[in-house]
Amino acid sequence: MKKRNLFALFALLFAIVIVFAACSDDANSDDSDDTTDQATEDTEGTEDDTEDTDSTDDSSGGKTLIFGRGADSIQLDPSKVTDGESIYVTNQIYDTLVRYEEENTEVKPALASEWETSDNGLVWTFQLRDDVTFHDGNPFTAEDVVFNFERWATSGEFIYYGYMFGATEDNLSGIIENVEATGDYEVQFTLTEPNAPFLQTLAMPPFGIASPEAVEEHGEDYFKNPVGTGAFVFDEWVPDDSITVTKNDDYFGEVAKVDEVIFRTIPDNGARFMELQAGSIDFMMGLNPQDIQTAEDDENLQIVRRPSMNVGYMAMNTSKEGPMSEQLVRQAINLAIDKDALVSLYEGIGKAAKNPIPPSLWGFNDDIEDYGYDTEEAKALLAESGYADGFDITLYTFANPRPYMPQPKFAAQAIQEMLKEVNINVEIVENDWDTHLTVTENGEHDMAFLGWTGDNGDPDNFLYVLLDKDNAKVGSAGNIAFYKDDEVHDLLKAAQTEMDQDKRTEYYMEAQELIHEDAPWFPIAHTTPPIAASQKVLNYLPHPTGSEPFNLIELDE
Repeated sequence: MKKRNLFALFALLFAIVIVFAACSDDANSDDSDDTTDQATEDTEGTEDDTEDTDSTDDSSGGKTLIFGRGADSIQLDPSKVTDGESIYVTNQIYDTLVRYEEENTEVKPALASEWETSDNGLVWTFQLRDDVTFHDGNPFTAEDVVFNFERWATSGEFIYYGYMFGATEDNLSGIIENVEATGDYEVQFTLTEPNAPFLQTLAMPPFGIASPEAVEEHGEDYFKNPVGTGAFVFDEWVPDDSITVTKNDDYFGEVAKVDEVIFRTIPDNGARFMELQAGSIDFMMGLNPQDIQTAEDDENLQIVRRPSMNVGYMAMNTSKEGPMSEQLVRQAINLAIDKDALVSLYEGIGKAAKNPIPPSLWGFNDDIEDYGYDTEEAKALLAESGYADGFDITLYTFANPRPYMPQPKFAAQAIQEMLKEVNINVEIVENDWDTHLTVTENGEHDMAFLGWTGDNGDPDNFLYVLLDKDNAKVGSAGNIAFYKDDEVHDLLKAAQTEMDQDKRTEYYMEAQELIHEDAPWFPIAHTTPPIAASQKVLNYLPHPTGSEPFNLIELDE
C-alpha cells in the first residue's frame, strides 16, 4: 500500500477510536440491544423491578451481587443455547457430572464422585453422589442422568450434543450408543468409538443436569423455568432488563457467599462502566479498551483479566456461489486487511491470530506463517480469479460487544475501508446478537464476524466445532464458513478417536495447515478480556472457558 493511503488508514482508525471514546460516555446510546422475543412474550415483569436494588445488601439484609453485561440471555435451558450470555446464568443454576478446576480445564468431581473407563475407551462408568437434591426438592439419582441424555439425543435441538458427539438427523445419539442406570447412583455410558475429549466435554456447562419433573411440568416453557442442582436457584427473569438467582442453602458443594446475584442487561459499554463507577453494579463485562486505564486509576475499582482461550474471526461463506467460493479470493481478502492496524482497535487486550485455535492450547501450529499485508499481491490474486475489477459483498456484524471482539462496529468499518483498496465494496449489516446468530447459522451472509471461547480446553472444541463439514448444517451451523473439506474432516475425526495426545497433535497440526491454505476465515485476534469490578468484590477468578460459578465470590462490607 502507498504511504499516503497507509497514513489515511491509521488516521481513520484513530478517528474511530476518538469517536467511540466520546460515544462511550453517553448513557443514552442507541446501540442495539439483544431481543429475547420468546421470553418477552411469556414472562411478566417491569423494568422497575430492579431499579432500586442496592449492589451490596438486599432488603432482607443479605448480600446482593450485581453483574452488568451487554446483552440478555436467549434461554435458560443450557441444552438449547450456545451463547455466552445464557451460559453465564445457567452456570449458576446447574451442575454437570464433572467440572473444571477453578483455574484451568483439568476435570474434577461434581455430581459424579469418581469414574473409570474400559481399556478400549468405549465404556465409561460414573459413581454419583447420593446427597444431592434438585431445587424443586426431588432427589438426584442415576435415572435423572439417563433422562437428560435421552432428552438431549431425541430432541435434536441440543446443538452442542451434535458438535461434541457427532449426532446427525439420521443418528441423533451420535457416538453414544447407550446410557444406562446400573444402580441408584451409578450410570454407564457405552460409546460406538473412543472419544478422547469425552470427559472434558461432560464438564461443559451446556451439559448441566435438569430436573426431569420440572422439564415435564413446564414443557415448552422450561427455558424460562430452569431447575438444576447448582449453587443458585432461579428466581426471576425480566426480559432485556435482569435475571435474578438466589443462594441454594442446601447446595452439596461450597454454599455461596452472597445471597443473591442479579444479571443486569446494560447494552452500552460506556453506560455500564458509569454504573460501575457509581456503585450500582459490582462488576461488568464488555469494558471499552479506552476505559481500562480509567478503571485501573480508580482506587474503588479493579481490573481482572480472563485467561485467553478464544478467537475472534471473520468467516467467509464458502457455500455461496460467487467470490466467496473461490480460494484465491479468500486468500486475497486475507492479504488485503492490515491485521496489525485492525488489532490496534483492541488497545492492548488482543493479540493477532493466525490459526483457528489460540496459542494457549496444545496442538497450536506455530510454524504457520500468517498471510501478512500486501495489497498488490491481493490484487494479483483477484485478477487471477477473474475479479480484477472487484465486487460488492456484505459483512454481517453484531451490535453488542463480545469478549473476543470488544468493538465490532468499528472493526467492520476498518475492514470496509481496507478492502476498498482492492476494489471490494463492503456493505455492513449490523444486527442484534440473537438475530446475528440466526442469520449466520442459516448462511445468509457473505462474510460475518463471530468468535469462540473454548469450552473444554481441547483443540477439537475449536477445529471440529467451527470448521468441520459435520457442523456446516444450515440452521444450526457452528461452521458458519460452511467450509467442507474431506481431508480436514478425516484428520479431525481421527484425532477424536486417538487417545494418544502426541498423535492427536500431529493430526491437528496438519489440519491447521490445510485450513490456512484454504482460508475460509480471516482470523483476527485472541484476547484477554478485562473484567472491571468494585474493590468490594473478593475471590473472583475468571475461568478460561468464559464463565464460572459465582459461589466462591465474596462481597466486602
